[in-house]
Amino acid sequence: MAEPGTALVDGDLTLRAVDGDGGDPDPTGELGDHAFSVEWQGEQVGRVEVIDDGSGDADLIWAVVAEYREVGIVERALRLAVAWTFDALEVHRIEARVPDADRSGVRAALRAGMRKEGVARGALAGPGERVDTMVLARLRDDAEPDSRDGFIALLNSSLPTKRAIAQGVLRDPAGRVLLCELTYKAEWDLPGGVVDPSESPAECVVREVREELAIDVEVRALLAVNWLPPWRGWSDATVFVFDLGVADEELIARTTLERREIRSLHFAAEEEWEERVAPYNQRLLAFLAAHAGPTAYLEDGLPAL
Repeated sequence: MAEPGTALVDGDLTLRAVDGDGGDPDPTGELGDHAFSVEWQGEQVGRVEVIDDGSGDADLIWAVVAEYREVGIVERALRLAVAWTFDALEVHRIEARVPDADRSGVRAALRAGMRKEGVARGALAGPGERVDTMVLARLRDDAEPDSRDGFIALLNSSLPTKRAIAQGVLRDPAGRVLLCELTYKAEWDLPGGVVDPSESPAECVVREVREELAIDVEVRALLAVNWLPPWRGWSDATVFVFDLGVADEELIARTTLERREIRSLHFAAEEEWEERVAPYNQRLLAFLAAHAGPTAYLEDGLPAL
């Protein structure tokens, strides 16, 4: 354990190493390997512990008197504890688990250089208590949180993300639209899929069509950007709808389908859309049938501007 009396100092804030009998009672109910009392302006206001089992991974836990949690003390205390951990211990990764509802605790961990990694749903938080818990961690070789790279990494881990989808409108000479009959939902849908990280929407629709239909298409133009609100359990998404031009009559015969996802393909005329596609796609296709450009911004398949 840290040598009792060891002091980690940041101006008027001190973390002082204590033994198992020192400081406030352990908030977790079990003694940590390395415990520090948190002292601010000479007053003991909390406790920080580092649990190190010798595996190279460590856990960081803390408790600070409620009235002091919003004045920057927690962030500063965690920075001192994390820096000490990497300096004094053979630790590669230090992890913290904070109730997702504890926004100030999550914010303090982020500002101490710990990156969000995900939510452990219904995690055990105490005897008989389960809550959604944010998992945050910092690695020994992570950039310092005040550096440009470190700051960007922290933002990337914590900023909201929105699902992006790229789909294409491919018509036959009669003007009918190619639709995919899917294995995992009743409604037929336009070819395309979810945009991968660092992939452009235009690249995505070409890749998805190649993977799922085994044909190559060319993106001609962006027809619309369609924001979809949550629907049937799916979270909201932004759909980029591209013009893939006009296909010859033998296109479907040349395809090889990814059978785990696509049951069959159909060129569908306007009178079939209502019974075959989801309501938002019915509105989208009806709009596009009467729209000659420019690129439209839609919400739930309807013009929003």
